[in-house]
Amino acid sequence: MSSIVEQPCYTLINISSDYEMPNEMQLKSDLEKGDSKTKIEALKKVIHMIANGERLPGLLMIIIRFVLPLQDHTIKKLLLIFWEIVPKTTPDGKLLQEMILVCDAYRKDLQHPNEYLRGSTLRFLCKLKEPELLEPLMPAIRACLEHRHSYVRRNAVLAIFTIYRNFEFLIPDAPELIANFLDGEQDMSCKRNAFMMLLHADQDRALTYLASCLDQVASFGDILQLVIVELIYKVCHANPSERSRFIRCIYNLLNSSSPAVRYEAAGTLVTLSNAPTAVKAAASCYIELIVKESDNNVKLIVLDRLIALKEHPSHERVLQDLVMDILRVLSSTDLEVRKKTLNLAMDLVSSRNIEEMVFVLKNEVEKTHNLAEHEDTGKYRQLLVRTLHTCSIKFPDIAATVIPVLIEFLSDSIELAATDVMVFLREAIYLFESLRPLIIQRLLEVFQSIKSANVHRAALWILGEFANSQEDIEATIEQIKTSLGDMPLVEDELKKAAGDSENIEEFGSSGSQLVTSDGTYATQSAFIINTPRSSQAKRPPLRQYLIDGDFYIGAALGTTFTKLGIRYAGIWEEQDSIKANQFCVKLMLILTYILKLGKSGICSKPIGIDDGDKIMESIKILNDRDSEIEEIYTKECSKSLNEMLAAKEDEESSNKKAKEKPGNKVNVDDAIVFLRTSSNGTEGTENVFELSLNQAVAGGSSIHQNNSDGASGLSTNSKLNKVTQLTGFSDPVYAEAYVHVNQYDIVLDVLIVNQTGDTLQNCTLELATMGDLKLVEKPQPVVLAPHDFCNIKASVKVASTENGIIFGNIVYDIGGAIGDRNVVVLDDIRIDIMDYIMPAVCNDSEFRQMWTEFEWENKVSVSTSLTDLNEYLAHLLKSTNMKCLTPEKALSGQCGFMAANLYARSIFGEDALANLSIEKGLDKPQVIGHIRIRAKSQGMALSLGDKINMMQKRPYKAVAA
Repeated sequence: MSSIVEQPCYTLINISSDYEMPNEMQLKSDLEKGDSKTKIEALKKVIHMIANGERLPGLLMIIIRFVLPLQDHTIKKLLLIFWEIVPKTTPDGKLLQEMILVCDAYRKDLQHPNEYLRGSTLRFLCKLKEPELLEPLMPAIRACLEHRHSYVRRNAVLAIFTIYRNFEFLIPDAPELIANFLDGEQDMSCKRNAFMMLLHADQDRALTYLASCLDQVASFGDILQLVIVELIYKVCHANPSERSRFIRCIYNLLNSSSPAVRYEAAGTLVTLSNAPTAVKAAASCYIELIVKESDNNVKLIVLDRLIALKEHPSHERVLQDLVMDILRVLSSTDLEVRKKTLNLAMDLVSSRNIEEMVFVLKNEVEKTHNLAEHEDTGKYRQLLVRTLHTCSIKFPDIAATVIPVLIEFLSDSIELAATDVMVFLREAIYLFESLRPLIIQRLLEVFQSIKSANVHRAALWILGEFANSQEDIEATIEQIKTSLGDMPLVEDELKKAAGDSENIEEFGSSGSQLVTSDGTYATQSAFIINTPRSSQAKRPPLRQYLIDGDFYIGAALGTTFTKLGIRYAGIWEEQDSIKANQFCVKLMLILTYILKLGKSGICSKPIGIDDGDKIMESIKILNDRDSEIEEIYTKECSKSLNEMLAAKEDEESSNKKAKEKPGNKVNVDDAIVFLRTSSNGTEGTENVFELSLNQAVAGGSSIHQNNSDGASGLSTNSKLNKVTQLTGFSDPVYAEAYVHVNQYDIVLDVLIVNQTGDTLQNCTLELATMGDLKLVEKPQPVVLAPHDFCNIKASVKVASTENGIIFGNIVYDIGGAIGDRNVVVLDDIRIDIMDYIMPAVCNDSEFRQMWTEFEWENKVSVSTSLTDLNEYLAHLLKSTNMKCLTPEKALSGQCGFMAANLYARSIFGEDALANLSIEKGLDKPQVIGHIRIRAKSQGMALSLGDKINMMQKRPYKAVAA
């Protein structure tokens, strides 16, 4: 089959959609009689028309006669593009007679005194696929190897390489010719091209040359060094015995001045040798690249190589000694780079270097205090807190040095880091009994400087739970009293408001005398206005929360007072019951003041019913002091914390196991499957033909139906799963597309079959997109013989996670027929967002923060035939690629309703949140409820909602265990 699609085109020319095709007669006139500028414009129009599928055979001789002889450089450039895209053969595949004249013009350009024309022509010859045109030019191409200018010589090498690869019979001695050229060449770019040709055409000659100059490799240019690294990699993989010969050369290239060479050399060194010295040298090279390179994308790529290096057990031991070097990467300002660096360092740190690592992290903490407040600054502090938290839990010996540093974050104005510090303190004070006095002491010291109500509530819980001694209890109560201010609260606020009502004091003659510029005296009088002290004098923190209407912290105070009162009474009950009762009465009195304040109308919001009931309950417990209630407050709370930490540890261990690569364990009596005898990966060869036949007949539908079958693995990986039929079998042109999704782009491989007995000319695949998709290039027209077929590829760029639709039609002319063009409308190709969404993990505070920030919400009603809540959740997770953040223990059991948080992230960095609220219906057993989806972009929220609706319409079949 001969078609335009088979003719290569390396030059892409943008053509606007509203471009109007010019008149052919006018083009002939401009090309024949116009001046140079007119001919340039006409030639551009001709190139546009041919690139758009038009055939202009009548213009070929006009261009040869009137444009080809011109010496204008712009015309020469355009002619190279024109000769590249113009059809050079007749419909039966024979070379056009006119191309003999063009060949003579090529030969003259190859002998032109201007080196640019020679070099450009040589580059153009690399794109020719007609040996009849190239054969007369071979002597001129050989002669260009001896030209004085390096631009000509290096393009001559490329031309010879391409011609030798495509048509070896035209220049059979090319490797020998280039090897001799390489020995005498001095220019680095020419040597690089020559060496690259030998690398692909004759590796023995390339090795011979490399062996002769092995000691000089370090002085070569970076472009040649990269090709040398590629040769060594290929040779050593094909022949491992050569490793010892070239390993020293790779070591030397680790010190190259080019970052690209060092990166490639480090990667090659690790693949060639597993020796600790080699791994250490490669890792050190990677670290230097990350530290010195300014581009964050490069930093992330090299960091990924370091992380991949860690996955190898023997390499991990070597990297453990380089933890301090890895921490140098924290000098970068990019948050993602810092996050990956801290995670990598945490995976590698050991007891030998944990103290040094903590010292570095402490310095990083101090640096953040001196930085200007920025969004990334707060997130970086949060990262440092979490890393120090993990260090302390993993290595308890350093916890005592970490705690004082972290407690300073509690007074931070950014709540992110302070909240994480409280999470750490809660876990540390429970696990490390020896550190409890230190934590309580430091917590009381910074209690007044805490700026967040959430952090204050957490601090109150910790103090109430772990302040056991008389001194700690009394110190805690004193700090709380100080934070509340003078009592009673209502009277004190009213007194201050009354004292601030005196507003204006006037000072007349008592004003100070000033001397003016001319020496006379002037008297200054002023009105001094006393602004209310309530706006100037800052209230204590806890009182400020209450005045602002946050009485949830009042309920937290009630719980803390209850625990402290019960514990204090337990200490003094036998020795001095009066003192114990007096202490409890003081606490009860403070709680009544808070209740009175909430109902006084002074606060911006009155106290809520729940908070008021909680405070009243605390007063009642302190008054009654029932033994059963006291046991709940003193023991059950601690037991709940223990269970929560245990569940968290189990979840972390399960996540760690999930990341581990499964080992290949084979039982003694298992059959051995050889890859050669079972190329499709099945358990045997007897059913391979049958399985292939079933796939061909059933198509993608068998993939979802044979999950329990042995063919499921084969079906899932089959291309048939992604084949979309675009036209009917009775259409004159049949088309189907294989949709290959490759992260940021989609490749459509469209099979077009001519089912008629006519020749279809200018058969064009016209595509358009809907959504955040963009067609990269327009497919070229083809000519289809009767009952012939061809494959056309089209690339589509994806910019965001959103459902997209590709639609279009096939337009063609019938050879010899007169009339309108024929059109076959194609079925839509729907792009599934599930190819871009991956499960992800975040903690509860991050989830709540994102839930508050994201403005787009999509509420989807649950409509399903399923009757089991857990089964519906599993079906939802499988269909949406989301991760359930709610612990499994919280979802276990059957209680008639379920609430769960789901989270996923796209490859474009977009977050998707979902909240599932479902229950069993009262009248019917089916699951009912709704799913709320939140995302930063509208497209993400709507697309995910559409996916859930489609999932609910499809029948669900449980996977066999």
